Amino acid sequence: MTAVEANADGLVGATHSYAGLAPGNLASEFNAGEVSNPRAAVLEGLAKMRRLHDWGVPQFVLPPHERPLIPFLRGVGFGGSDAQVLESAWKDAPALAAAACSASAMWAANAATVTPSADAEDGRVHFTPANLVTHLHRSLEAGQTTAILRRLFPDERRFAVHEPLHAQPHFSDEGAANHVRLCAEHGEAGVNLFVFGRGAWEPWSGVYPARQTRESFEAIARRHGAKTAVFARQGQAAIDAGAFHNDVVCVGTRTTLFFHELAFDNRAEVEGDIRRVARGFEPQFVEITSAELPIEDAVKSYLFNSQLLALPGEDRLKLLAPIEAQENLRARAAAEAVVSSNGPIGRVEYVDVRQSMKNGGGPACLRLRVVLTDEELAAANPAQRFDSALHERLAGWAGRRYRDRLAPADLADPTLLDESRAALDELTQILDLGSGFYPFQR
Repeated sequence: MTAVEANADGLVGATHSYAGLAPGNLASEFNAGEVSNPRAAVLEGLAKMRRLHDWGVPQFVLPPHERPLIPFLRGVGFGGSDAQVLESAWKDAPALAAAACSASAMWAANAATVTPSADAEDGRVHFTPANLVTHLHRSLEAGQTTAILRRLFPDERRFAVHEPLHAQPHFSDEGAANHVRLCAEHGEAGVNLFVFGRGAWEPWSGVYPARQTRESFEAIARRHGAKTAVFARQGQAAIDAGAFHNDVVCVGTRTTLFFHELAFDNRAEVEGDIRRVARGFEPQFVEITSAELPIEDAVKSYLFNSQLLALPGEDRLKLLAPIEAQENLRARAAAEAVVSSNGPIGRVEYVDVRQSMKNGGGPACLRLRVVLTDEELAAANPAQRFDSALHERLAGWAGRRYRDRLAPADLADPTLLDESRAALDELTQILDLGSGFYPFQR
């Protein structure tokens, strides 16, 4: 069956800021308190989408979530008008207010885990939105993400958008940031590599939290009817160095897995498990050693948080890396060595997503990969399908609606609440999301 790997990219929200809400995300911690530029962040993301669209990769747009999320603040006891709720929360519980304002849903790699129809027993594309329970600000996303995916993929004959897993630590789930699919061709059955940080009942002694449990991925594989699954433990050394998701140290597509030496607890076992279950292709493992690229440089440069792309008309893969990887001498040398080795990766290009990178999100964080057949592509919401006309319309929308400067203290400004809602109200019409899509519209 013929299929393509499409990308659904998250639009950056109007409250994009550097609040430092995620321990273990070193970029987020380091840049906490700095001034952000939400308008530039949106335009950077749109420019990346346009580049992939021009290369022939189907692109969809995922809308931002409603932020500040006033219903959450009301649910924890704040009352009065919406402006009063926001003011009181910032005065009495600033940590809760900051969580309610986070624009972290922009990182669509955490939106869900996806099983393509070629890998599912019932022949549908399956989605499980991530519950993201490790951090409060991210745990607020699951309900809206579910609604977004059901709007983008509405045909229940072809798509199954499940409810998130139980929102408690045993089923801690961070979505596709810890999932890689390998295959001969996108439309053929593949190997689903699920990377977890810890078991649900085991004690954890790491420096930073291991956000993904094995039990969550086992549950997802069962509910999706995944035909082939390999479960691999992420290396604790990588997590302790700041690789809070596996996509900070590993990326793969088609037959190729590109990863850092410390990505897995037992690399040889992972490779052997993949080889044993792969059908119709020989997996290609491209490893970068710590001698070539120390783990600290891997995390700082986000070389592995790149998009690895099989493009039409090209016989080798292309790596779209953040510009920080080009500026890091060791990361750039490692990328150039991979390209010159005559292996499966034939070219590397760099993209500027600095606004996202300063919060710990590279090119791969900004997209959710969804393998779709032609019929499945046609069944998705056409208003969310990215093209040059939508690019122009969204760039104009962001230019009118978004601020070009936002300090964390500005999140308490009640006019920002109004600005954010006006932006989302207009966006629901641009993307044909329907009336009452966001809580404030109901």
